[in-house]
Amino acid sequence: MANHDPQDKRDIAIEFDNVLAGYGEFMILNGLIFAAKRGKITLLLGPNGAGKSTVLKTLFGLLKVRSGAIRLNGRDITGASAKALLVQHGIAFVPQGRNLFGQLSVYENLELGGITLGMKTTHERIPEVLARFPRLQERLHSAAASLSGGEQKQLEVGRALLLRPQVILIDEPSIGLSPLVVQDVFRLLRQLADQGTTVLMVEQNVKSALKMADEAIALESGRLVLHKDADELLNDPHIERLFLGAAHSAPAAPAVTAASA
Repeated sequence: MANHDPQDKRDIAIEFDNVLAGYGEFMILNGLIFAAKRGKITLLLGPNGAGKSTVLKTLFGLLKVRSGAIRLNGRDITGASAKALLVQHGIAFVPQGRNLFGQLSVYENLELGGITLGMKTTHERIPEVLARFPRLQERLHSAAASLSGGEQKQLEVGRALLLRPQVILIDEPSIGLSPLVVQDVFRLLRQLADQGTTVLMVEQNVKSALKMADEAIALESGRLVLHKDADELLNDPHIERLFLGAAHSAPAAPAVTAASA
């Protein structure tokens, strides 16, 4: 494992520092420590209940941090509201499942996605989003509910891109999509990262996701158990164990944050 020196620190976008978070008395994140690099795609792995989606919700201010700290580009954002994280810090969240207004048109859904920007700015930015998604341009006045699953996912991501986010959190983007559409979504995320956007993703299609990710983090019981380069992990013969559980035979080591050299 490589150690973080000051140069490494300047490359870090997201830091979880001994974060404890959960629901009621039930803690899901148990002293979680990890760091995700700026302009990279970091994939969160682990069995059901490991805390992957909880990481995204906690980072986006939907779940309260009980103790510890979350930092964005070195700045403490612990306890910030979802609105503040979106508007002031440039973090966008694309949650699992469909989160559209089905009876409204594609254009109206985009307008609502940019409501925090004001309509003038939103209307100025909609064309740049549509340029990424020609199919949405074709269906601009169709009800969102009439779109295919892939088109709906494009619309969800497009709404997030209206905000020109520094960070995109995306939870299980492949659910309900055909393999070809999944590859389109992954290619878009890769393009965004290559243009400087930090992507933190939860994805059940592990091998396909690893092929386009930069780094991967495995969680168990809300703790970090592994942090490696994605291509190194892709070639690991024990990759299935990382997804299904038992990612590490030794006790969890939450203090380990650096990716393998």
